[in-house]
Amino acid sequence: MAQSATNLIAGPALLSTGAFGATEPADTAVNATPAASAWTEVGFTQDGVKLVGDQAWMEFEVDQTNTTPERRQTKQDWTVETTLAEATLENLTLTMNGGTTASGAGFKSWEPVETTSATQPTYKALIMDGYAPQQFRRRAIVRKALSTDGFEVAYVKDKQTVLSVKWAAHWVSSSIRAVHVVDQTS
Repeated sequence: MAQSATNLIAGPALLSTGAFGATEPADTAVNATPAASAWTEVGFTQDGVKLVGDQAWMEFEVDQTNTTPERRQTKQDWTVETTLAEATLENLTLTMNGGTTASGAGFKSWEPVETTSATQPTYKALIMDGYAPQQFRRRAIVRKALSTDGFEVAYVKDKQTVLSVKWAAHWVSSSIRAVHVVDQTS
């Protein structure tokens, strides 16, 4: 592959969430905003939005050589990580996989979900819209995600209050992959 400065990428990504199973935008619509009827933009982020892939491999071992002859993949993990710059109750709901909200005259409140370990969690779908080479668009869709880390809300004199979140992707089916990435090409 020839070297080209047009293949270098920089710039922010926009993050949207939808219900697990939400209608995904077509690959041909990679440069269009996801339908507001199914997808909600989370707002500003801080320090970027990361799609992280991790793998674990089992090594074969034989007596005849000290070089590993082969490997088999034993695990594949995908996460989306970001810091939500808007510390709203709606974003708190995203970081904690739900909750109960209420509002009235002059107030809005939130309480966390309280369940047992047997309760099926509420999965989300995620769309990360960023840049691809040559200033085209790249879209990563995580089809079944769950926020898996805790959070803290700090109120500090000289720092912005934010919510850090890490969503883990989960298996969907034998015919639907957990993650789908598409680049615009023209």
